[in-house]
Amino acid sequence: MMSQVIPVQPIPNQTFQVQVANQPCVIELQQLAYGMFMTLFVGNSLVVGGVICENLNRIVRDAYFGFIGDFCFLDTQGGSNPSDPVFTGLGTRYQLIYLETTDLPGG
Repeated sequence: MMSQVIPVQPIPNQTFQVQVANQPCVIELQQLAYGMFMTLFVGNSLVVGGVICENLNRIVRDAYFGFIGDFCFLDTQGGSNPSDPVFTGLGTRYQLIYLETTDLPGG
């Protein structure tokens, strides 16, 4: 497993750049009253927009979009009762993980 932790800040709305698998990504995270949402661009092209962020649920979900790998959030402190990410725990309790294709089913 070659997953990578992507640094995020405990702020409700943020946009940042990261390079994964030679893909120049721009990630937007937005905390709303009913959940956190992620938008992903590669270069200037939208890959996915406004996807709900849930614990261990992949963000891109389909190779059809042309993105190599995927992202998910991991609740590192939830134990047997994990929760979905909330901005106040970003970077500590909730980690954004990049998953390489070998980490994915069928990869």
